[in-house]
Amino acid sequence: MSRPITLFTIQWGDLPFEEVCRLAQQMGFEGLEISAAHIDMKRAASDPAYVAEVKATLEKYGLKCWALSNHLAGQCVCDTLPDAYDSRLDGFAPAECAGDPEAIQKWAIGEMKYTAQAAKAMGCKVVTFFMGSPIWKFWYSFPQTSEEMVEAAYQKVKELWSPIMDVYDECGVKLALEVHPTEIAFDYWSTKKLLETFDYRPTLGINFDPSHLLWQGVDPAVFCNDFIDRVYHVHAKDVKLNFNGRNGVLGSHITFGNVNRAWNFVSLGHGDVDFDAICRVLNQGKYDGPVSIEWEDSGMDRVYGATEACEYIKKYNFDPSAVAFDSAIKTE
Repeated sequence: MSRPITLFTIQWGDLPFEEVCRLAQQMGFEGLEISAAHIDMKRAASDPAYVAEVKATLEKYGLKCWALSNHLAGQCVCDTLPDAYDSRLDGFAPAECAGDPEAIQKWAIGEMKYTAQAAKAMGCKVVTFFMGSPIWKFWYSFPQTSEEMVEAAYQKVKELWSPIMDVYDECGVKLALEVHPTEIAFDYWSTKKLLETFDYRPTLGINFDPSHLLWQGVDPAVFCNDFIDRVYHVHAKDVKLNFNGRNGVLGSHITFGNVNRAWNFVSLGHGDVDFDAICRVLNQGKYDGPVSIEWEDSGMDRVYGATEACEYIKKYNFDPSAVAFDSAIKTE
């Protein structure tokens, strides 16, 4: 049941797709989680020749694709609401939409629907994504954030995303939300509430990324175990904690990689995530999908780091035992 090890391409978006494929093969990966930086979702949704070209490039380098990603467009679906609009979204959407929240949202909703169709065309069963949050800026309850405001936000998310999910159902594709700060589901209890809000609709699951949970104080293995039936995709990413009495959990507006931060994303094996415990939970839950390395480390060369990370995660991709360890000492 060993899971395929893939590379998430979003951090390699400055490189042409074929160059990413070549590097991925060189670094030891079995496939790619292809982001919207490397595939035109709208074109893939309707152009079989384009899809064939993408597949041929993958095949040329001995790679496969089990999941597509459209994190940036997904973020724009909810973060363009009047109370939530963030001008930084202008960098996610086409240039002609900049400064126009309604135009950005319309583009984002269309893009997420095209992504479902692109995934179907590619033969992928999962799309990883962000969905944004109408209330992220209210996470600290001062001025006071009422329960009514929170509930209204969850219902708005359901209203916006349900028609998008209908398209995913039509295409036989599932959505795997990366639980992450700035999302409506960013920790354990907000994830539980989101799933409840959607009445545990099978379309919606989780892209499990332990790094975002650990620095918040949530045990990733516990989270994974409790939501294992909703884990549709897995990101392997590590984080190093550095709480030394000076460094605050909120980051102090200090750039990633600076050693004065309380936590930094680091290459696999250089942080504090217990991948052994996570592998055992995935085995127990019979998760057999890809483990996709989202490589983020501001202090290390990325080719060196991703090569090392690929080899590292293979140590924690073992199959469960087919026999009980003490079965040999039993008597008839």
